[in-house]
Amino acid sequence: MLGWHSAVHLGIAFGVAIVAGAMNAIAGGGTNISFPTLVWLGLSPVYANATSAVALWPGSLGGAWGFRREIQRSDRRWLWYAVPSLAGGAIGAYLLVHTPSTFFRSMAPYLVIGSSALIALEPVISRHLGNDAHRRSIGRIVLDGAIVLVIAVYGGYFGAGVGILLLTALGLLGLDDIHQANGLKNIYSLALKGVAIIYFIVEGIVVWYAALTMAVGAIIGGYIAAALGRRVSPTTMRWIVVVIGVGMGIAMIVRIS
Repeated sequence: MLGWHSAVHLGIAFGVAIVAGAMNAIAGGGTNISFPTLVWLGLSPVYANATSAVALWPGSLGGAWGFRREIQRSDRRWLWYAVPSLAGGAIGAYLLVHTPSTFFRSMAPYLVIGSSALIALEPVISRHLGNDAHRRSIGRIVLDGAIVLVIAVYGGYFGAGVGILLLTALGLLGLDDIHQANGLKNIYSLALKGVAIIYFIVEGIVVWYAALTMAVGAIIGGYIAAALGRRVSPTTMRWIVVVIGVGMGIAMIVRIS
């Protein structure tokens, strides 16, 4: 439960979801804001993670739709990696639910800080995408799928920064078109997060009045981001995400110590 003054908490969650939705639309990292906020509002880390995942999932659907032309132009073999994405998302969700809550509570702050570091390094990572653009032999498909599987397990378990990990992996695996990589990244995220939230729903660990309220806020944030995108640079938004994410991660460490 969010507490005895839940209306106030829902208002805070709604406002934070607007910011998270805008961040995901411009630079990524919305989970770094939504997840620790829900923990701060009183949800256990496991419930907060599941609720945040449900609330922000529609963003992956919108991202995939936005890059639909790039996805259609991509080699069909890349769509195969949606399969390990589904499997990894299911495994990660299972681990989240069945890992002792104290373990996830102790790990969560460092996952937030680590994913914030990934966001900070994203420009450097992007510059190196495609260095091995022609390294896509048939014999590597299983190995490449295993790499995607490992990333998807993390995505189902926690998920903050998983988009950057997928984008990096696609570049290293030989996809040199950054726009196609962005489209496929959204397909994989849609798959792994979709199967994870189905599992969270079945397990009954989603706080629905918070998730639905935040979903509306995230959608609004995405529209606002589209309007403000020309005024707020991705670099500025990225560093806002990094600073807030690291700060909230440290605050979570202090709270549980």
